[in-house]
Amino acid sequence: MNAMNEPIILAEEIEFTLDGKKITALADQTLIEIAKQHGIDIPRLCYKPGYRADGNCRACVVEIKGERVLAPSCCRLPANGMEVTTASPRAVASQKMVLELLTADAPLTNYKPGANELTQWAEKLGVTTSRFKPRLQPGLANSADFSHPAMTVNLDACIQCTRCVRACREEQVNDVIGYAFRGAQSKIVFDFDDPMGASTCVACGECVQACPTGALAPAKEAYKVVADKTVDSVCPYCGVGCQLTYHVKDNTII
Repeated sequence: MNAMNEPIILAEEIEFTLDGKKITALADQTLIEIAKQHGIDIPRLCYKPGYRADGNCRACVVEIKGERVLAPSCCRLPANGMEVTTASPRAVASQKMVLELLTADAPLTNYKPGANELTQWAEKLGVTTSRFKPRLQPGLANSADFSHPAMTVNLDACIQCTRCVRACREEQVNDVIGYAFRGAQSKIVFDFDDPMGASTCVACGECVQACPTGALAPAKEAYKVVADKTVDSVCPYCGVGCQLTYHVKDNTII
């Protein structure tokens, strides 16, 4: 019973097989969460713990026995008797294909060295080259936006995972970042496709920490500076008190 004397309803326990081992998990947990708890790291790009899962990058697909298509583990729940394989030849081939397609369009400049999740997963899966030619994306090659004093926009590195959209709309509820246009012209926009510095952005930084590739990054290419130390603190901007980590070099916050 809780403080209001209302019964607490616990999620049902599910028994299923994960990579050949019988396990028990809660019915409201996703396969990617359960796998992580059992020491299995499934590739992922659009998924971020704590955010609503979108299931749009398909880097986290797994194979479920008896099902015709692979399933995105970030938004798939378990079922009793389900048999899940996270690294079957079919699943790994699909995961690598996704990474090949994304790395084909990746810019030569790494805007998030050492923390670029696309690069990290490509290395883990052994994707060193891509068989695909990069798409022609008019307007993105020289699309860097330096209009904001705190953040830089590099849309040529954007993989359209929409983590920044969820960060802005659902986590911070600022509703500045959106996803506009169609087909090859689809891209992340600020308000009505305004420069970031001219938009209604409040510089909370949620989108920057959410971005896996550095398409949204701190201003002045701060990722390229190796910090001497990190200091956990609290943001003094407003009364909410969001936790943050300062990266410090030569006694200066970078």
